[in-house]
Parts: sequence; structure tokens; C-alpha cells
Amino acid sequence: MSQVSMTVNGKVATGEVEGRTLLVEFLRENLGLTGTHVGCDTSQCGACVVHVNGRDVKSCTMFAVEADGAEVITIEGMAAEDGTLGTIQQAFQDYHGLQCGFCTPGMVMTAASLLAANPKPSEAEIRAYLEGNICRCTGYHNIVRAIMAASGQDVSGIAAE
Repeated sequence: MSQVSMTVNGKVATGEVEGRTLLVEFLRENLGLTGTHVGCDTSQCGACVVHVNGRDVKSCTMFAVEADGAEVITIEGMAAEDGTLGTIQQAFQDYHGLQCGFCTPGMVMTAASLLAANPKPSEAEIRAYLEGNICRCTGYHNIVRAIMAASGQDVSGIAAE
């Protein structure tokens, strides 16, 4: 067993884990942060994306001990300070960028990284950036609209599905 300590959503979190404990397991089981989803266990779907030291990480492919000392942001950390939905989360709701919601946490986390790197991405850039995230319900169109809206761009030229 190993002791790990990391800052998760601005708060220090510690715990004892086996060496094989994945970061997603630590977040969900040890910390109770169940917004990060386990979809495929093979790094294919993106439902488990979190930010580790400012980078997108599929938390099903990282051991908790590898995140020792890191700063981790999960979907729960994307809310506004008053607890309401953050800008990207609200855009996903407003533009129907979710259906079942299973992929949504990973999509929001990926979108946040994209918008940090490219504040006004084109539709093509958004679609390319989302390549590592799978949604089986929406067809991505409204997810793209939501991200464009969250970036402050006009989405009236993009037909709603």
C-alpha cells in the first residue's frame, strides 16, 4: 500500500492505495467524486477525462500513485464558485449537448482544455479535438454547438439537430 496526496478541485486529498489503483478509482471510490465515469477501461471513450497539472488525462490509464503531489480537476471542479453550473456545463444544457449524460463529464473536461488553448475554435477544430471522446447518443452536433456557445461564438449559423 502507498500513501498518496494530491490537490483535487482545490482541496488536499490523501489516501492509502494499492499500486494498481487507477486514478479514476481513487477519485470515485476514495473521494466520492463520481462525476468522472468509467466507460471502457481501455482509454477509448474519454468518459474519465480529468485535468492533471493542467493537462487532459484519461484517468483510467493513470495510477493514483502517479498523481501523487499533482493538482487534479474533475467535473465537480468545473462548477461556478456558487455551486451553479460552470459556463461550459451550462452551454451543454442550453444547447442540448447531452442525452444520457454518460460521456458529458469527459466532454466538458476536454472542451475546457480546448478552450484554454484555443478560445475561439472553429467547428472543424472542435470536432478534431473531441476525437478521443465517444458519444453514442448525440451524434456530436449539439456538443459542438455547446462548445462554440461556451466560447462566446454565434451558433445561429449551425443548424440544431
